[in-house]
Amino acid sequence: MSQRGEQTGAGGTVTPPAAGRGEAGAGTGRVLVVGDVITDVVAVLAATLAAGSDTPAAIRFTGGGQAANTASWLAAQGVPVTLVGAVGDDDAGRDRVAELTAAGVDCAVDRIGGCATGTVIVLAAGDERTMITERGANVRLRPGHVDAALAATPDAAHLHLSGYTLLDADSRPAGLRALAAARERGLTTSVDAASAAPLRAAGAAAFLSWVREVDLLLVNTDEATVLAGGLDPAAQGRALVASARRVVVKRGGAGATWVDRDGTVAASPARRVAVVDVTGAGDAFAAGLLAAWLAGSSPDVALARAADLGAAAVSQIGARPAG
Repeated sequence: MSQRGEQTGAGGTVTPPAAGRGEAGAGTGRVLVVGDVITDVVAVLAATLAAGSDTPAAIRFTGGGQAANTASWLAAQGVPVTLVGAVGDDDAGRDRVAELTAAGVDCAVDRIGGCATGTVIVLAAGDERTMITERGANVRLRPGHVDAALAATPDAAHLHLSGYTLLDADSRPAGLRALAAARERGLTTSVDAASAAPLRAAGAAAFLSWVREVDLLLVNTDEATVLAGGLDPAAQGRALVASARRVVVKRGGAGATWVDRDGTVAASPARRVAVVDVTGAGDAFAAGLLAAWLAGSSPDVALARAADLGAAAVSQIGARPAG
């Protein structure tokens, strides 16, 4: 993923409602991140998966979850961040909250009795990873949790929502309430579309109705295809800005493309790094993008910062910042 972006097309840069320019994290205000907290069991395969037999792998137990990962990468950039989510009242839940707190994330995370903390088994091989998911307590996130967190954070300037919250019917009311309450309070909003398979199951029309008029929608190539069809990234972005004000299509090793309603198109090529594990790369990318854009950076600069963090994420095992 690249250090430099390239902007083409009509229109100027986009300045979000945050004061000033400067380093990522400066002047962004507090970000509320709403969504999943997970235990990841990451297996980085040393060979092609041998179905019905044994495959050697490097295995790690780490913190995960799209929202928790993004919050951690935001905190690592010095952005004040509060995570709104749910874990079980179990050892795993306590461990996840403790590690997030140690990373500098303020946790508005409910512990749900009688429910296990979510767990994902990640099979990582080269540029691909396959996830086997038990969402656990994440489906128990409720609108009241979101309202309480917003009331407790009067300094919040932006709300970022994990698409998983919308894609599960049980947690969807909390996701919809998060977006509505943020708008009521004058916060800017962003949504990460999360995952192509559950997105396809929910349906493009339904999902786009849920995220209508968000300030920024992030999608990867597969998700963009589900939502906008098999077009090139710029055309997909132009199709999706009918629903969201700005769209970023994450293209993995091919870079990323930004499109917004004023006609601005920015593209960032991929920085070439040795890929160890792609788990959480999109979450790190989202954090870099948000930190730079909310601090007033132009789209090409925001894409470059996002690419930096995405490259850092794929260079290690696990979805959180190293150290």
